[in-house]
Amino acid sequence: MSLFVLSLLMLSSFSVIPFTHAESGMIGVNYGRIANNLPAPEKVVELLKSQGINRVKLYDTDASVLTALANSGIKVVVSLPNENLSAAAADQSYTDAWVQDNVKKYTPATDIEAIAVGNEVFVDPRNTTAYLVPAMKNVQSSLAKFSLDGAIKISSPLALSALANSYPPSAGSFKPDLIEPVIKPMLDFLRKTSSHLMVNAYPFFAYAANADKISLEYALFKENAGNVDSGNGLKYENLLDAQIDAVFAAMSAVGFNDVKVVVTETGWPSAGDENEIGAGSANAAAYNGGLVKRVLTGNGTPLKPEEPLNVYLFALFNENQKTGPTSERNYGLFYPNENKVYDVPFSAKSAPVDDSKEKVPVKSPSHVGQTWCVANGKTTKEKLQEGLDYACGEGGADCRPIQKGATCYDPESLEAHASYAFNSYYQKNARGVGTCDFGGAAYVVSQPPSTYSILFS
Repeated sequence: MSLFVLSLLMLSSFSVIPFTHAESGMIGVNYGRIANNLPAPEKVVELLKSQGINRVKLYDTDASVLTALANSGIKVVVSLPNENLSAAAADQSYTDAWVQDNVKKYTPATDIEAIAVGNEVFVDPRNTTAYLVPAMKNVQSSLAKFSLDGAIKISSPLALSALANSYPPSAGSFKPDLIEPVIKPMLDFLRKTSSHLMVNAYPFFAYAANADKISLEYALFKENAGNVDSGNGLKYENLLDAQIDAVFAAMSAVGFNDVKVVVTETGWPSAGDENEIGAGSANAAAYNGGLVKRVLTGNGTPLKPEEPLNVYLFALFNENQKTGPTSERNYGLFYPNENKVYDVPFSAKSAPVDDSKEKVPVKSPSHVGQTWCVANGKTTKEKLQEGLDYACGEGGADCRPIQKGATCYDPESLEAHASYAFNSYYQKNARGVGTCDFGGAAYVVSQPPSTYSILFS
C-alpha cells in the first residue's frame, strides 16, 4: 500500500509547522466519529489543514465527510464496515454499487487512496471472518471495473489478538485456526496487489495487563535498558517495535516475508478508570510524542530496519458515545471544541520525550485517572440552558454554589454555570457512560478546568 499517512505537527506553543516527509517514516491520524458533539466536517477539514495534516483515515464513507474533504489536498482512507462484509462477499454487484456510490462518486475531487475492508474482523462478534477475503477480492474487482485499482489499494486492519504468540517477537505466530482459512489467502491477496497489511497495535493494552512485567519507560519510548530477543539476539528499545516485529515474524512463518506493514491504529488514552493502569494525559503525551520522534528520526524495526515505520495515531477527537471503559472515550488529540487534550511536540527536532529533559503537561497526582465534564462553548445557548435546567432540576446536581451571591456565581456566564452543573451531575453519577452529554452540550476533559477551583480541584 502507498504511504497513505499524514503530516501532523503540533508545537507546545500551539504554533504549527509542517514537517517534511522523512524517509524514515510518516505519521497519520484516525478521524473517528462515534460522538454527538464533534465539529461539522467542514470545520474538521479546516482543523486538519491548520495542523498540516494531509492524510486521514475514516471508518466509513460518510457523504458529508467525503464531500468536505473534496479539493482539500488531504488524502483519504475509507472503510467498508464489518456489517457490509457478508453482502460484499456474496455478490460483486453489491461491491460494484458500493464502489460507485461511496468511492467513484467522490473521486477525483476527494483523493481516496485506500480502502480498509472491515476492521479487526477476527474479533468481530458477528463472526464475519469467513467473508473477509472474498469481500476484499470483490471490492478489488469492482475497483478494476471502474479503472480505480491502480490508484486505490485494499487491506484490512488486523488486531494483535490474531497472534497466538508475540513474545519474544521472533516467535510471533498467528492463531492456528486462522492461518489456512484467512491469513494465507489474505496475505496472498496483499502480495499480489502490492498492498500493506494493516495492523492495529496498542502498547497501552499490553502494559496495563502486565505492568508488573513491562516497564512504563519501555512502553512510552523513554530511556530504558531495552529487551533482547532470546530467539535472534535483536535488542528492542520500545514495545511498539516488538509488537510490529511479532507480526513480521508471524507472516514469515507462513511464507510471506515480503508483505509490508502499516500501523493503522495506535495511541494512549489521556484518562481511564482506576483499574486502567497507565492511563493519563502525561503518559499519553509521552507516548505520542515519543512515537512521533521515533518514526521521524528512526529507521524501521529491528527485524526490518530497511522498512520505514508508518503509523496512524488514534485518534483525532475524544468520542463521547463510545462504549466500554473510560479510556475508550479519551484517545483523542483534540476535544470536540478543537482545543488540544495535551501538548505533544510533533517535530523530529524536538528534544527527547523524557521527564528529565522535557516537561509535558502533567496533572497533579491526585488527578491521575480522573475526568471532568464541561460545557461545550460552541453549542447553542438554548442547548446549554436546557442542559443546565435539567442538571439542576431533575438531574439532582448541586447547583447552590452558582446561585446569585454564592461562592461560584462568578464568573456570571451561562457557559460557566453550565460547566459547574454538568460536572456536578457527572460526578454525582460516578462519571458513567452518557452522563456527560446533555444533547451534545457537554464533553469530558482529563485535566481539571480552572473555572471553578472549588469543584474542579
